[in-house]
Amino acid sequence: MRAALPDYPWDAMAPYAERASAHSGGALNLSVGSPVDPTPEPVSAALAAATDAHGYPSTAGSGELRHAIVDWFRRRRGVVLDADAVLPTVGSKELVALLPMLLGLGPDETVVHPRVAYPSYAMGAALVGAQAVASDDPDSWPESTRLVWLNSPGNPDGRVLGVDALRAAVSRARALGAVVAGDECYAEFGWEAPWVGQRIPSVLDPEVVGDDHSGVLSVYSLSKQSNLAGYRAALIGGDPALVSRLLTVRKHAGLMLPAPVQHAMAVALADDAHVAEQRERYRARREVLRPALESAGYRVEGSEAGLYLWVTRDADAWESVAAFADLGIVVGPGHFYGDHSPQHVRLALTASDADIAAAAARLRGR
Repeated sequence: MRAALPDYPWDAMAPYAERASAHSGGALNLSVGSPVDPTPEPVSAALAAATDAHGYPSTAGSGELRHAIVDWFRRRRGVVLDADAVLPTVGSKELVALLPMLLGLGPDETVVHPRVAYPSYAMGAALVGAQAVASDDPDSWPESTRLVWLNSPGNPDGRVLGVDALRAAVSRARALGAVVAGDECYAEFGWEAPWVGQRIPSVLDPEVVGDDHSGVLSVYSLSKQSNLAGYRAALIGGDPALVSRLLTVRKHAGLMLPAPVQHAMAVALADDAHVAEQRERYRARREVLRPALESAGYRVEGSEAGLYLWVTRDADAWESVAAFADLGIVVGPGHFYGDHSPQHVRLALTASDADIAAAAARLRGR
């Protein structure tokens, strides 16, 4: 019998959220990266126009959507794929948690994920009884490794893996007979050199894998770039043989994106203008929040890309969570992201302009 699953980590935040709510100005929740900005009007209009969805949707995605995904990979990620090498998914968290099952992993096999990582990578391993190993060093990955998760830009730490690091990871994974999955959901948000105005590389980039996509997958979500978290619109692309396997299992499991969402997703993927607008919103919020954190004695580490500020003052993360709560600010403790970040906390840039400004004012003692 497999071990019981752990408690949901965010439940431990309840007393700190209550403490923050006692602040005279109310609580400002910067702990969870849930978008607050409007869904782009062309996308919501596309959803409404497709509501006469009387038939079952295609698990593989409509022709319109597959074409939009292929074109998006080429245009935004510099990756050339055929239509049979892409799939829509029901959000990216579903895919992260279920990928070990979809690939047929089980006990005595290993899933590798970053040392500082979104907990769903390890949870996916737990759901199939596999071992989860937190490691950023390809040379240390065990022979039992069958799936390697890369996350660039990283959640929560905002680090970016360059071409050399991606190439080394793919080479080692292939030597082990493992699949590499690149979680690239924040790839549109680079803030510091060299990622300002330059494409953050994909694990499928020709400079990483040439024209050989075997054993390699890229995962992306429209939740943040297009404010579609409620639509559950995400995608995967890469090795056609792996995508074919995923499609077959997903057909059996009934994992399909609703037809109206498929049409809305195709419209969103074809429109770069709204993504640039959203990027500017996040950049402006970052420029307000970062100096306020530094003025309050916190050091920002990593965070060169993505939607979070990863900060420390060299104290236990729970002490910092409590200090933020006394200011009426809810943040996420580094303990939630593995054993290697006990002194960091994560703050999301997805709060409203007003809440970011209010948090900055409180940090400055105003």
